[in-house]
Amino acid sequence: MKVCIGTNNQAKVKAVQNSLGKDKNIEFATFNVSSGVSDQPFSDEETIKGAINRAMTALQEGKGEIGIGLEGGVQRTNNILFLTNWGALVLKDGTTFIASGARIPLPNEIEIELLAGRELGPVMDEYAHKENVRSYEGAIGIFTSGRINRTSMFEHVVELLVGQMKFQQHNE
Repeated sequence: MKVCIGTNNQAKVKAVQNSLGKDKNIEFATFNVSSGVSDQPFSDEETIKGAINRAMTALQEGKGEIGIGLEGGVQRTNNILFLTNWGALVLKDGTTFIASGARIPLPNEIEIELLAGRELGPVMDEYAHKENVRSYEGAIGIFTSGRINRTSMFEHVVELLVGQMKFQQHNE
C-alpha cells in the first residue's frame, strides 16, 4: 500500500512513518504540495481545509491508496490564541477523515507577531534562538519544555485518523 504524505516537513513525515511504519507493506512517498490556505491559518476551518487539500493533492500526485495531510494553525477561543493542529486522511474513493490534537495557548508576544501578519515558524525561530523549529520540536516543544514535540503531537493526530479509517472498514 502506498501512503502519500502532503509535505516534506521532517516532523510531519516522521509522525506518519512512526504511526504507520510498523506495517512493512507500506510504501511512503512525500510531496511538497500547497495547503491552498494562507501560510498562517487563523481558524480551525482554515487549518482543516489546509490538511484536506494537502492530503488530496498528495494522493492525486502520488497515485497511492491513502493521502495524509497535516496542518498547523491557530484558533482564538475565549479571547486566547491557541496553537492548533489538524490532520486529514483521504482514501482513493474520496472518503475523508479529519482529526485534531493538542492545543496550547500562545504567549502574548507570539500572538502580536502573528496578528502583524507573520507566520509562526519564523517567529518561533527568533523566539527560541534556533533554526527551523517547525521541522523539529515545533512551538509545542518550546512551550512544553520539550515534553511534547511536533512529531509526537502529529503522531497522535495520525493515530486518530487511522483509527477512524480502521473503525469504518471494520463496520462496513
